[in-house]
Amino acid sequence: MAKKKQKQSAQKQSAQKQNDQLSIKDQLNDSLLKQLQAKKQALSLKEEEQKETERKEAARIRKEKEKNKSFEELLNESDMNWSEFKK
Repeated sequence: MAKKKQKQSAQKQSAQKQNDQLSIKDQLNDSLLKQLQAKKQALSLKEEEQKETERKEAARIRKEKEKNKSFEELLNESDMNWSEFKK
């Protein structure tokens, strides 16, 4: 009997949550909803542009570092085995 009451109360709570979610969306004006969606889209575009800018800046810095390396640093980073060429 207690299990039956728990199931019923759980079903009532889930039904009430669904009604609350629907009622909040229904209570908003269409214009307000459209404004919020436009704002969300604008923010996501702005965030994407910022990430792209950061990526480009990181690439520019990486190129600048590569450009300013000394011959010794480039030689140390080389994968070639120089001892084979000495023979």
